[in-house]
Amino acid sequence: MQRSDPGTEFCVDIVVKGRKTEVPERFRKHVAEKLKLEKIQRLDAKVISLDVEVSKEPNPRQADRCDRVEITLRSRGPVIRAEAAASDPYAALDLAAEKLDARLRKQHDKRFSRRGARRIPAAEVADHVPGAATLNGNGLPVHEEETDGVPTKKIGSLEVKGEGPLIVREKTHVAAPMSLDQALYEMELVGHDFYLFVDSETKEPSVVYRRHAYDYGVIHLSTDPMVAEAQPPAAGGTLGG
Repeated sequence: MQRSDPGTEFCVDIVVKGRKTEVPERFRKHVAEKLKLEKIQRLDAKVISLDVEVSKEPNPRQADRCDRVEITLRSRGPVIRAEAAASDPYAALDLAAEKLDARLRKQHDKRFSRRGARRIPAAEVADHVPGAATLNGNGLPVHEEETDGVPTKKIGSLEVKGEGPLIVREKTHVAAPMSLDQALYEMELVGHDFYLFVDSETKEPSVVYRRHAYDYGVIHLSTDPMVAEAQPPAAGGTLGG
């Protein structure tokens, strides 16, 4: 057992005990040297007690993890625990002490950030807070697509990542349903090799297209709710011969 100096806010006890194993005096001294109360109280000035429990695993198959050390720190704040297992209690204590130190520092930094003592610039938040939204130079959120270094730009209603596909023009037409003959006539008028229209008989979108010589082809699209639920939406039919 070790107590902190009476001048500190709380008198801290370090209690070392064994569970189904004897704890030698040499190990107790090593605990006092390893868990420096001065350092711990700098990170948490409200520490009340520090318990170190040593246990041994009798299973010979777990010889590399036969000794386990669990450290429990109690204070006026949340309880902090750290445990580790190794081939001997000294190595297990070292590992557990490292975990305790990391958790104490995390709790310490969290308290200071809440009080505003360590304000982080908006552009640097992502470097300090895991999972935080990335901000650009103006402090505005950046789309997730941009975080991998590939810029994303808006073209019409589409978002294009990197260099493509590049949409150079997007149009929306209001079309009255028409017959197949009328659609062919309209295609010839505009001089295109295909023409998108709404079939007046089926009320479904269709495409007429020029094939070889004076031959024409037509593609009709029909909606099947069962197919739509089972598969992701397709880009559309393929024009072919």
